[in-house]
Amino acid sequence: MKYILYSCFLFPLLVFSQADFSQAEKLFNQANYNQAKPIFLDFLKENPNHPKTLEYLGDIEGHLKSWNTAIFYYKKLKELKPKEANYYYKYGGCLGMKAKECNKIQALGMIGDVRSSFEKAIELNPKHIEARWALIELYLQLPGIVGGSERKANRYADELLKISQVDGYLAKGHIAEYFNRYKEAEKNYTKAISIGHSKNTFQKLYNLYCNKMKDFDKAKKLKKEFENNSQT
Repeated sequence: MKYILYSCFLFPLLVFSQADFSQAEKLFNQANYNQAKPIFLDFLKENPNHPKTLEYLGDIEGHLKSWNTAIFYYKKLKELKPKEANYYYKYGGCLGMKAKECNKIQALGMIGDVRSSFEKAIELNPKHIEARWALIELYLQLPGIVGGSERKANRYADELLKISQVDGYLAKGHIAEYFNRYKEAEKNYTKAISIGHSKNTFQKLYNLYCNKMKDFDKAKKLKKEFENNSQT
């Protein structure tokens, strides 16, 4: 009898709690982060180790650029789910964003953790595309004296090429563009468009023509071709 009474009392609470979670999830998907956040926090009080809630809260803090709080949530997720690649990727990403806002000495102390987090994500998920993109950007942005390396960036671009040709060619184009090798970048972006036919691939080459090569005739022609292909 006690069990029946307890179940009758608990069931409405569970339903109510789940409804709150669904509402917060809907707000999150609509990018209403400030409205979703307190609902997720209330849900977390009743479910302190709920991975999806922790992830949503980490994502919200990331969107709000509250790096320390986002790092807290992702660190907890890594401890709860040590074999989930995405948590290491998100942790490393927020740590990297925090490092960009710190002074150089503090930032240098974080680089090892940023890099190892992305590497761990790849170790856990060998096909993790975003972690490879993050490492490419890291090796491009870092000065050579503290580990920056075009060779290492290209290594991850080569890996991307095996997993996703579009991402691979976009990565190679990005690296070439970073070092002002615009013809090489054009060649790789063109290959990405021929495979992906997406707005993202178009935008990369279009921006290269407009902003770097200043070839507005090519930009105009590319835009017309993309619009025509999109209508068919």
